Amino acid sequence: MSEAVTQMTESLFTQLQGETFVLLATVDAETNGPTSTAVSWIYAVNPSTLRFAVDHRSRLVRNMMCNPKVTITIFGGEKVYAVNGTARVAQDPLKDVPFKMCCFDVEVEAVRNALFYGAHLSSAPEYTRMLDRDAADLLDSRVMSAMKKA
Repeated sequence: MSEAVTQMTESLFTQLQGETFVLLATVDAETNGPTSTAVSWIYAVNPSTLRFAVDHRSRLVRNMMCNPKVTITIFGGEKVYAVNGTARVAQDPLKDVPFKMCCFDVEVEAVRNALFYGAHLSSAPEYTRMLDRDAADLLDSRVMSAMKKA
């Protein structure tokens, strides 16, 4: 693990301008224990702010309302980044999307290389859509557009 910096690098910021798969860790509101969920509706507003959207029915919303501290794990380049920060609601509900979503901003407090010493990531995780690809692309486009306006 490396020393923390307080904003994203230029390459990490650039990566987070397009579709990116990340893990969002929150503190569970019921158990007070850690929980982690995959998120793809995320982008960097600037090097110090990440914005993401989640379905309003997700327990993530309640978790962050009760305890706004989060860690976002990003697989980028040859590294695994742990971005620590505090989440706050940017827009609720997120406008111009077909179902109720909550949009959060995370003020970046620390960015660390979370990969163990001497290792590098040989490839980033990949995923495929199991549903209608065209419908998923349309939804992704609408959500990302709405997030950028929030």
